[in-house]
Amino acid sequence: MGDESRLNEHPVGGVERRNGGVVIRLVGELDLYNAPEVRNALLDVCAERPERLVVDLSKVRFVDSTALGVLIEARTRLENRQSFLLASPGPETQRALTISGLNQHLAVHDTVESALATSIETDAR
Repeated sequence: MGDESRLNEHPVGGVERRNGGVVIRLVGELDLYNAPEVRNALLDVCAERPERLVVDLSKVRFVDSTALGVLIEARTRLENRQSFLLASPGPETQRALTISGLNQHLAVHDTVESALATSIETDAR
C-alpha cells in the first residue's frame, strides 16, 4: 500500500509567484515514474521567462538521475541560466546533488527566501 500511495502522489506541490520570481515546490520522490510531470511543470514556468526560478526541494524525499536530468533541462531552457536556483534540499537530495556533481553547476540555497534574495548575474552561459 505504501508503494501505491507513493505512485499517486503528485510531484508538484505548488507554484507561487513572489518577488519577481517563481517558486515551484516539488514533493515526495522524484524519479523515472513522475519525471514527465516535473518536466512539464518546470518547462511551463520556464516559458514564462521569469526573472528567477526557484525550485523548492524541502519536501523531496528522494531524487534519481532521471529527475536530476529534468532539472538540468529546465535550467537550459532559461535565457539566463543563472536565474535557475535550487532551495532547501534535504539530506538525501543534497547527497544526490553532491554525488552527481550538480552542486558545482547549479546554485543551491539553504532557503527559498535566500534564493529569492540573491543577486542574479546576467550571464547566459
